[in-house]
Parts: sequence; C-alpha cells; structure tokens
Amino acid sequence: MKKRVSLFAGLMIFLVLILLPPPEGLTVEGWKTAAVAILMAVWWITEAVPIPVTALLPIVLFPILKVLPVEEATALYANPIIFLFMGGFILAIGMQQCNLHKRIALNILHLLGAKPNSIVIGFIVASAVISMWVSNTATALMMLPIGVSVMELLDDSDLHSGNFKKVLLLSIAYSCSIGGMGTLIGSPPNALLAGFAKTNFGYEISFFDWMKVGIPIMIVSLPLMYILLTKIIYPIRLKELPGGRNLIKDQLSQLGKFSKEEKKVTIVFCATALLWIISPVLKDWIPWISDAGIAMTGASVLFVLPTRLKERKYILEWQDTKMLPWGILILFGGGLSLANGIGKTGLAKWIGGSIVSLSSLSLVLIIAVALIIILTVTELMSNTAAIATFLPIVTSVAIGLGQNPLMLALPITFAASCAFVLPVSTPPNAIVYGTGKISISEMAKAGIWLDILFLFIILLAAFTIIPFAFGIK
Repeated sequence: MKKRVSLFAGLMIFLVLILLPPPEGLTVEGWKTAAVAILMAVWWITEAVPIPVTALLPIVLFPILKVLPVEEATALYANPIIFLFMGGFILAIGMQQCNLHKRIALNILHLLGAKPNSIVIGFIVASAVISMWVSNTATALMMLPIGVSVMELLDDSDLHSGNFKKVLLLSIAYSCSIGGMGTLIGSPPNALLAGFAKTNFGYEISFFDWMKVGIPIMIVSLPLMYILLTKIIYPIRLKELPGGRNLIKDQLSQLGKFSKEEKKVTIVFCATALLWIISPVLKDWIPWISDAGIAMTGASVLFVLPTRLKERKYILEWQDTKMLPWGILILFGGGLSLANGIGKTGLAKWIGGSIVSLSSLSLVLIIAVALIIILTVTELMSNTAAIATFLPIVTSVAIGLGQNPLMLALPITFAASCAFVLPVSTPPNAIVYGTGKISISEMAKAGIWLDILFLFIILLAAFTIIPFAFGIK
C-alpha cells in the first residue's frame, strides 16, 4: 500500500512540475530535468519500484521531454567506471568460488590470537580488508558463520559473554562498511563519484588517488571504532574464550591445502591490484592504460585460466556471472545519466547561483550540514541511490560558492558508507540483525555514536588529506 502511494505521489509531483512554468533564470529543459530528478529521488527514497528500474527513467523521459537525445541519455550506462566495477565484481566472484576470501579471513584471525579482544580485532581487520575488494554483502555473509561459530563456544550463563557477542556481530557489520571506503571498487558510491567527476568536470580519480584518502580514513576509523565498541558502549570483560584458536585451526584445516585454483586467482588478483596502484606511473609509457581496462583484463583472464584442462573447466564460467549485481551497474548508469542532464540543461548552474546566500557561511559549516544530511538519508535508503540523488546538488552548491566541487562531493561520498544505526541501513547490518542475537535498540545505541564519530573524521579529512590527495587549493 505504501509503495503504491509513493508511486502515484512521485508521478503527481512530476506531472505538476512539468505543467508549471520554470522559475526565473532556468531553462525549460532544466525545469523538466528537475522534475525527472525529483521523481527519481521520491522513487529511490521510498523504493516505490525497484531501484534499478527507477535508474532507467532518463532513457525513457529525457528523449520524450526533449531534454537529451536517446543516444546521449544511454551513453553513460556504458561509462568506463561501470566496467571498472564490473571487473571488480567478477574478480570477487572468482575469490568466492575457490574460497580464497575465507582462507584470507581465517588466517588473519589465526594470526591475531584467541583472546576475546584479539578475536574482535581479527574480525575487524579481516572484514575490512576483504570488503575493500569484495562486496560488503558477500563479506558479511562469509564472516558471519565464522563469528557465530566462535560465539557458540561461550556459555550463555556467563554474564560477561553478552557484550562480547554484541561487539563481535557489530564489528562484522560495521567493518564491512568501513572497508568499502578503502578502494574505488570497495563501495558503489565510490565508483559513481569517479564517473560523475570525470563526466561533468573532467576530473580523473584513479584507483591510487582514491586509496590516498580511503586508506587513511580506514586506518584512523577502525581503531576508534574498536575502542568505542569494546571500551565504552559494550565493554568486554570476558577474559578468555575456550577453544577459540582450535576452532579457527579446524576451519582452516577443513579448507585443506592451498589449491591450484586459489593460487591462480591470487596471482590474477594481486597483479590486477598492483596495476591499479601503479597505473598513474605507467601512463607515462602506456598512455592507453586505464583502471577499467585493467579490471576487465583481470576479470577476463579468470574465464580462460583452466582448472581441469582436459574437461575444459575454467576458474569461472559465464553462468557464474549470474552472481553479478546487475541492478547496481544499472543504478550507476542512471545516476550518471541524470547528472549529465542536470549539467547540460543549466540546472546545476541555476542551483549554484540560487545559493549565493550561503557564501556568508563558513565552508566547514556547509560541509558539516551536507554530511549530516547524507548520514541521515543513507540510514533510510540505498547509499548509491543517495549519492546519485545528492551529487549534482552538492557540486552545484560548491560551484556556486566558488569552491572545487570535490570539496563537497568526496566527503558526502565517504559519508554514504557510514550507515550504522538501523538494520535496513546496509545489507551487513541486516545480515547481522537477522541472527536474532542483537536488537534494533542495541544496534542503534552503537550506530548513533559511530555516525557522530564519522562526522568528525570525514570533516577533518575534508580539510587535510582530501585537498592534499587531489591538489585542491
């Protein structure tokens, strides 16, 4: 019922706006683009229709409304950034198919020890590192059964075990989201921003450029999250976990020896990651090299690397691509196409010119307000849809204030990954909540404080490492 109301509400708002004359200074095409943007925002926020379906609206409405020709409306659904993410997804599928990601996680846990605090650190590090390369949903699904196995070693009658269990579950969920900030393929909003910046402003955000900001944020935030969870919100007083190390050893032994498939995927993955990192240097000698090309090369190799040559079996078969989140890729395209329309029709310039009154406010306050809005919105809707909706707005505001658009775009993109309060905020939160071992109030109690923590971390990054990494003056 609610979805039906949202569906018709969005359509009614759209039709009313189309029939009204445009505001002073805005073109008719810009006003029509604004109507499409508001319709998409309403449907994205309420999920009146599936999010990827809403992302297809520019293909339908822009040509009909004579905003953009169909060729231009569809072109950005094949943006190089989409293929970068597709390649990253395929590499992640390859890791999952041979259980390489599980072996990495278990070895990290084994290395860091079996004391309760050490186990929590192990899960934080493993979840964050894997989530840099594998989707946060897949990482959470893989880490949760290991975490539950550890929790089952505890006696429920032990009064000190409760906080340990809460912290362990929350550490998995939150670390998966934080880890996604580390690389350009770690979280969909990251790649969406890169495509948006290239298309609209000509800024090339390379894999290495992103890591110059994402890795420091991870390095700072993960220890602070650990301290906040284990020392302040849910203090761990459990001294010892019986059989913890043996459990990790047993699970490692069940994986067996490092298989040929794992070795091959490791080589491909490491080569791809290395090329991503050093590609800015290689461009002096290989001008055609690109992050998207590297990603698709690495992905393609997995389809021709044999596991059993006589039987014509390979690391990946085409049927494995059913695991690709095609909806996310379509959402990328829809967000970029909408942003292109906003820029081409003069809507972005009009928005920027309309907020000159904000110029009297300090940049710190403006970024803080933008972060608070995104941190709130992303608790209630898809972080990718949130970024697709707000990127054109905040960059228009930045330009209107005479600022580099990345000064607002980068902070809100990082903030979009900071949804810690509700089970519906992110798939990892929902997965952890689905165990029935943590309540909404318990998650919210920790999540609110983490949101506040990240507000200050990202605000600090906006005036330190972000200008340094991207040469913003």
